[in-house]
Amino acid sequence: METFKRYLVIQAMMFVFGIVGPIFLIGYFMSQPDPTLKWMYWWGLFITFADVLIALRLAKVSDAKSVVKKRASD
Repeated sequence: METFKRYLVIQAMMFVFGIVGPIFLIGYFMSQPDPTLKWMYWWGLFITFADVLIALRLAKVSDAKSVVKKRASD
């Protein structure tokens, strides 16, 4: 459960730093159907997907470091 909490904190931080991805997606879906705005959809998906992957990786690395520290202190 501790790892999941750590992931949620990191994910929230990633959405603060990478807010442009969700903004592009919201802008794309809130606008009238316009073929010139497809770039907003694809870049929004890419940036949001990257944010999620980065948060997962950071949570995994952070959890591994805490396990190593815990074993070293025992």
